[in-house]
Amino acid sequence: MEFSFSEEQLLFRDTIYKYAKNEIVPLCEEADLKSEFSFEIWQKLARMGLLGLPFPEEYNGQGADVVTCCLASEALGHAGVDSGHLLALGAHTYLCTDTLFKHGNEHQKKTYVHKLANGEWIGCMGLTEPGAGSDAAALQTTAVKKGDRWILNGSKTFITNAPVADVCVVYATVDKSKKHAGITAFIVEKNFKGFSTGKPFHKLGVRASTTSEIFLEDCEIPEDNVLGNIGEGFMYAHQTLEWDRSALLAPFVGAMQFMIEQCARYATERVQFDKPIKSFQAIQHKLADMKMVMEAARLAVYRVASLKDAGYPINHLQASIAKAFVGDWGFKVASDAVQIFGGYGYIHDYPVERMIRDAKLAQIGGGTSEIQRLIISRLLTL
Repeated sequence: MEFSFSEEQLLFRDTIYKYAKNEIVPLCEEADLKSEFSFEIWQKLARMGLLGLPFPEEYNGQGADVVTCCLASEALGHAGVDSGHLLALGAHTYLCTDTLFKHGNEHQKKTYVHKLANGEWIGCMGLTEPGAGSDAAALQTTAVKKGDRWILNGSKTFITNAPVADVCVVYATVDKSKKHAGITAFIVEKNFKGFSTGKPFHKLGVRASTTSEIFLEDCEIPEDNVLGNIGEGFMYAHQTLEWDRSALLAPFVGAMQFMIEQCARYATERVQFDKPIKSFQAIQHKLADMKMVMEAARLAVYRVASLKDAGYPINHLQASIAKAFVGDWGFKVASDAVQIFGGYGYIHDYPVERMIRDAKLAQIGGGTSEIQRLIISRLLTL
């Protein structure tokens, strides 16, 4: 499969890279140190149209295809934007807003997508539960119909953007006996009775993304806020994998390129035994391996994106390969980057310290590397 980008796409990518480098990256270190979500960074992302990138102009979007979305996400990572805000962008745009756009009726789209696409509102997705992580179909949150309302009870955890979100796409079951066929999606606003969020988690990495539990205690949802059809929620959640295996992975590919450039510069400037450390074969081989892995990761991600743009249904084999490869080898690149920097790579003064903390999430979030291998092996033995 050949991947070629138009001049317009490349110009857009370069514009995003330069803007992020100059306007956003200088704000990232403080946000990471304080473990704080930056509304200033969020508005800068909104002004560039990145929060509504894949949606039509009539919904405050730019109508970009999946490959263009990946190019933008990769450019942000390549510029050095922290993964916390990139995770927040991904959860907002691709997990929440896109689900509303694809499955909402016209009233719901006009009510929510407009505000989410331009950054006026922040969105999140409430799927994961304390007892239902990789096994999402085992969720226990219930939805019971009472008159013209639905009553939701349960809790969610590890929900990116939850403490700052204005609206959440919440998945609950209307009938546990039906398992995944009973799961339904609901649009829940932060001011709905019975909805609350927990204290933000203090995380190893992606610290600027604010993440917490969600509590639903007799939470009242109007009938108009059922998203799509009853019992199709699991399918909607499953469809977000198309983004999770493309545009949400692209920032990690960009981060690999950022780390390679940082390491190449450091290896040129750092002198030991009267010569720059780039002259040592051990360093040369690490840099070469990092570059090879980054190029392979990019191909895996853009293959998934290109297939989606071509109208093919998600190829679960290729999607899982991309997810596992980017997660595992992205962390290896980050580890090698710290090793090249030595002691300096272990302190916050240099960005590779943050990079290794952030890179770990790609092996866990959105389906662990172990789950991806399970999917791959099952598909190979069908």
